[in-house]
Amino acid sequence: MVVHELSEPEIDRIFQAMADATRRDIIKQAMRREQSVSELAKHYRMSFAAVQKHVAVLEKASLITKEKRGREQIVHGNPEMLHRAAQLLDAYEDIWRQRANRIGEILFEPRKGTES
Repeated sequence: MVVHELSEPEIDRIFQAMADATRRDIIKQAMRREQSVSELAKHYRMSFAAVQKHVAVLEKASLITKEKRGREQIVHGNPEMLHRAAQLLDAYEDIWRQRANRIGEILFEPRKGTES
């Protein structure tokens, strides 16, 4: 399965990053509007360092990007990578739909020797 040539390690990083609720929320926040890591940290009941670690995981997975502005790190969502992740999920869904359809076909095929 090829989704714009994502490698297996890239796919692993994307879905490992998205497996955490805080990181999914950070993506949502960053997609709504750009904000500094400091601003993001205000949304969560955890240390600034913990938020920085979450941001680093998301950045490594290319789900967000950071831009240095003066002393601040501005976080942006990466809609292209989210689109690629969605395409990958769509491809998996297609595989399962094909399997389910094939199972249905098999179940409704007349059995040999039992045809009327």
